Amino acid sequence: MKKLTSISDPVSVAPPTTPVDLFFASIIRDQRDLPYVYLTLKITCSLLPLAALLFVPGLPGWAWWLAVVTYQYLNNVVFKGPYGLMMHCTSHRPFFRQEYQALNHYLPWVIGPFFGQTPETYYTHHVGMHHPENNMPDDESSTMKFQRDSIIDFTIYLGTFLFMGIYHLCSYFFRKKRTRLLYRSVRGEFLFIAMCVALCFVNWPATLVVFIIPFFTFRIIAMTGNWAQHAFIDPTDPDNAYKNSVTCINTKYNVKCWNDGYHISHHLKPTMHWTEHPGYFQQTLQLYIDNDAMVFDKIHFLHVFVYLMRGRYDLLAKHFVNLGDRYATEQDLIARMKKLTQKIDVTPYFTDEYRLQRAEAA
Repeated sequence: MKKLTSISDPVSVAPPTTPVDLFFASIIRDQRDLPYVYLTLKITCSLLPLAALLFVPGLPGWAWWLAVVTYQYLNNVVFKGPYGLMMHCTSHRPFFRQEYQALNHYLPWVIGPFFGQTPETYYTHHVGMHHPENNMPDDESSTMKFQRDSIIDFTIYLGTFLFMGIYHLCSYFFRKKRTRLLYRSVRGEFLFIAMCVALCFVNWPATLVVFIIPFFTFRIIAMTGNWAQHAFIDPTDPDNAYKNSVTCINTKYNVKCWNDGYHISHHLKPTMHWTEHPGYFQQTLQLYIDNDAMVFDKIHFLHVFVYLMRGRYDLLAKHFVNLGDRYATEQDLIARMKKLTQKIDVTPYFTDEYRLQRAEAA
């Protein structure tokens, strides 16, 4: 267990200074999002030309495979995390100013498919469903009913999402009578699939590399992250973000991926700018203590996932931040963590009485 000493996660962005900086800052809503502009340009000028190269007929075998390796490296190692979390942030906080609204479609409709994201379904799932439901049973990606340190339960969870995810998402919007989000979900999924089918007739190996493999990779990573972010749930208060989410601090992941480790405060304040989370965390520490929140130091969600799947609660305890000296011994903490990963009976949450209470509270 650790004590909180300092926070090393980023809390600011260099202000625009060059004429190019100032131009881009003039068309985006928040100049602190200037790094997003340059990340978007890097992806556009590297990944997209490589993808186009893979579709060139008659390309020599060695050149094709070199392009494949380079594409996969850029996609999965260099850009996947930063792009995915940039997409996350700009889903909650529109990127460009109102007068340049059309540019907000560039990330989900042009770049997104190269990372396996069907257009607008990330927004509809995450902003339209996940946040309103807060990992409760009506959330189609809820982890509550699963044993969250079980690889078998995770496999069921992942398989359900891969093969039934879009159906469950659309069913949710149908039940909630949110027809606009239902339409956007179906449209994005259908157009992506139609594009892949059409491109397979042009060059199926390139389509597999550029779009289909990233599609499955993204969904596996997304569900792995959601599982870890909502692995520890207090069964007595599962709708409390402090008690159903995890926060990871002082990790390189936060530097690379826009402070995504601050998942508790993100659920509390979804539109908070990514640079503000470390400060907000420090200002509200007492609430983390009062709610017995799970905070880890120098690891990120993938570590949390792997340690849980391996049953390595000792490693989780090693990186746990013992705010307010809540736990006297490591054994006490491990016993608590094991309790928080148990399956939760979700039956009571599907009654009309409960749903009415939650609607009134909202």
